[in-house]
Amino acid sequence: MDAKKRTTGRLARIYRLLKAEYERHDAPIVEFVKVQTGSVFKVLLATILSARTKDRTTAAAAFRLFKVVDNLEALRRISARRLEKLIFPVGFYRVKARHLKMLPAELDRRFDGRIPDTVEELCELPGVGRKTANLVVAVGFNKPAVCVDVHVHRICNRLGLIRTRNPFESEMRLRKILPVRYWIGWNSYLVSHGQT
Repeated sequence: MDAKKRTTGRLARIYRLLKAEYERHDAPIVEFVKVQTGSVFKVLLATILSARTKDRTTAAAAFRLFKVVDNLEALRRISARRLEKLIFPVGFYRVKARHLKMLPAELDRRFDGRIPDTVEELCELPGVGRKTANLVVAVGFNKPAVCVDVHVHRICNRLGLIRTRNPFESEMRLRKILPVRYWIGWNSYLVSHGQT
C-alpha cells in the first residue's frame, strides 16, 4: 500500500472517531446559531464574537445581541456603546463592537449589501480573518472550507497528520491532504474534541 492510500485510510478512521465523539457533545456555538436561526448574517456575527472567547460566553452575548439586532439595518442603527454592552464580556468586546458597527457600510460598499460566500471576499470585512471566513463559508453557506483554529492546528500536528508552524500553514496543508467531503466537518469535530 502506498503512502497516499495509508494517509487516506488513516484520515478516514480519524474522521469517523471524531465524528462519533462529536455527536456525544453539544455543537459549537456557531453551528448552534445556524441551526437555531438559519441566518448567515447571524452566523457571521456569532463567528466574529467567538474569536478568543469561550462558547458559553459567546452564546449568551450572541443571543442578547440577536434580540436587538436581527438584520443589517438594525446593526446600522444601533450605537457602538449599546453594542459593547450587549456583547460584553466577549474577548476584545470594544474592538468587536467597532468592527460590527463598520460591517453594514463595508457590506454596502464592497458587496451591494450582501454577505459574500467566499473566504477571500469575507476577509475584506472588518473583524474577519481566515478562520472566521472559513467558518462562515462552511457553516453559514454549507460550502467546503477548511477552518483552522488553534485546536485544529495543534491536534492535527500532534496526530502527525501535518507538520506546520501556524494555522495558515495548517489550513493550506489540510486543503491538500483532506478529502473535500471532510472539509466542513473537520473543524467542528476537532474543536469539539479540543473543548472536551
